[in-house]
Amino acid sequence: MVSFPTGVKEPEYGKILLSDVVVTRKRNLFWGRKWRTLDVKMAVGILSIHILALFAPFTFTWHAFWTAFLMYVLCGIFGVTLSYHRNLAHHSFKLPKWLEYIFAYFGVLSFQRDPIFWVSIHRYHHQYVESEKDPHSPTFGFWFSHMGWLFDSGYIIEKYQERKNVEDLKSQVYYKFIQRTYVLHISTYAALVYALGGFTYLVWIVGVVPTWGYHVTFLVNSACHIWGNQTWDTGDLSKNNWWVALVTFGEGWHNNHHAFEYSARHGLEWWQIDFCWYMIRFLEALGLATNVKLPSEAHKLKKSFASVKKLK
Repeated sequence: MVSFPTGVKEPEYGKILLSDVVVTRKRNLFWGRKWRTLDVKMAVGILSIHILALFAPFTFTWHAFWTAFLMYVLCGIFGVTLSYHRNLAHHSFKLPKWLEYIFAYFGVLSFQRDPIFWVSIHRYHHQYVESEKDPHSPTFGFWFSHMGWLFDSGYIIEKYQERKNVEDLKSQVYYKFIQRTYVLHISTYAALVYALGGFTYLVWIVGVVPTWGYHVTFLVNSACHIWGNQTWDTGDLSKNNWWVALVTFGEGWHNNHHAFEYSARHGLEWWQIDFCWYMIRFLEALGLATNVKLPSEAHKLKKSFASVKKLK
């Protein structure tokens, strides 16, 4: 059965390959649109990182590889997944401020923008999922949901002129400082990597790690709204996708997440691997993670397809 976002009755541009997701809206990704200065800077920056990653086969050493893997884990689990997403965007648990700020800084080193920007965009995604105001819905096409939206600041400005959904972070001096000085942080980080490890480590840590991090993170925005299965009635296109979950430390259980946004645990079944949740449990055991939120059985029943059918 073809999946349509709420309010859309007829397809306009056909389905995305190997899926039932219909592209109902189009936006010029490259030509016939205004490229703002910010779009050009973003495109040049991300392209440069990708080009740097292409040197990986020619600079490979096991030490560089394992160092890069370590940074991928630190930035992926602690930075983007645990901090930016589950802690800052959804308040799924609480951390001592000193630890919250450390983990958020690992997110900064992922090259995925500052916490205020990241959290704001993600909250808008949940608020307007699959609608005209969703920042990265696949109803605009796969590429737009995956990366195209990053190079279209006009779209963001057009949809969210005031962006007042992240006042909790804006009120904290630390996050405002990171926002104002973001480029300085990633530039200094790249310079330190080069100074300590030369071109080889620059390639693997500033090229390979962010490039891999970009695409596995963006697969949650694109693939997890296109391919997979739906366990819960969320009224959107979110899917549980096991292979995305494996490379994103548990973020691929995306239908679970859309059903229970506040939940610190995304892999709700024992067999749904969720490395980020295991880390949160470890921090909880140490007394560092508190107020850890999980869905109740009553909420699960309410979100189940069986419950919806009964109501109908």
